[in-house]
Amino acid sequence: MIRRFETRDLDELMDLWLHANIESHSFIEADYWKKNYDIVRKLIPEAEVFVAEENEEIQGFIGLTDTYIAGIFVKAKEQSKGIGTELLRTVMKLKDQLNLNVYKKNMRAVVFYQHRGFKIVNQKIDENTSEEEYTMEWHR
Repeated sequence: MIRRFETRDLDELMDLWLHANIESHSFIEADYWKKNYDIVRKLIPEAEVFVAEENEEIQGFIGLTDTYIAGIFVKAKEQSKGIGTELLRTVMKLKDQLNLNVYKKNMRAVVFYQHRGFKIVNQKIDENTSEEEYTMEWHR
């Protein structure tokens, strides 16, 4: 089931956010994500967040600001079960266009978005990590 974020979700979402980022971005030091933890914790309640939940257990979430997808995060044991796709479809129904940034080295994510209609429109260096990233867009 997909539902909107509730304040009670915050601790579990932050745990998922941290672990998912460390696991999927092995090319970035784990300390980078740990240093950004408190900032993200403050931003999540201000964002538009949807949670995938089954049997009262959070499996994943998607966060966006206007049309910008800040990220899709799915528990490692729940990946490749369609949860990320379901979260993405939820926001695609609400928006006429979406955009995001994804690290070039995170090919699994790049391919995930491409298979769902996103196109690479720009490539740049993330000043915070010195890693190459793509800007990707989707239009209805």
